[in-house]
Amino acid sequence: MGNVTLNAYLFFAGNCREAMEFYRDIFGGTLKMQTYDEVPGQPEAMEGKVIHASLMDGDVDLMASDSPTSDRLGTGKISLSLSGTDEEKLRTVFDSLSTRGKVSSPLKKEFWGDTFGMLTDKFGVDWMVNISAAKES
Repeated sequence: MGNVTLNAYLFFAGNCREAMEFYRDIFGGTLKMQTYDEVPGQPEAMEGKVIHASLMDGDVDLMASDSPTSDRLGTGKISLSLSGTDEEKLRTVFDSLSTRGKVSSPLKKEFWGDTFGMLTDKFGVDWMVNISAAKES
């Protein structure tokens, strides 16, 4: 199959720029954005809105845009899952993502041995954070 990459692509209801700047502040990386203004024939309602944003080369890669449709936006049954062994960094990320959001399960030691928590950020995106337990030698 060759080199295949899976990226999360998020859709927002007009606040894509704010959301992607929020994620850049948390994860670092290079944020690039194009607006609908750069595309001929786009509806006036999309003026100044983001047609494509990419956050790359930080802790995570994300892509996003403002949705031109009035369909219900949201992640439905999708959660973005972060995992690793850097407890301090992942706790900081969890706390940052939960700012003005809603924690549904605080970070805590779970039965499988890892520290795990879930939240919905202020933009309605669901996140899971798993901090792997240190391996015993």
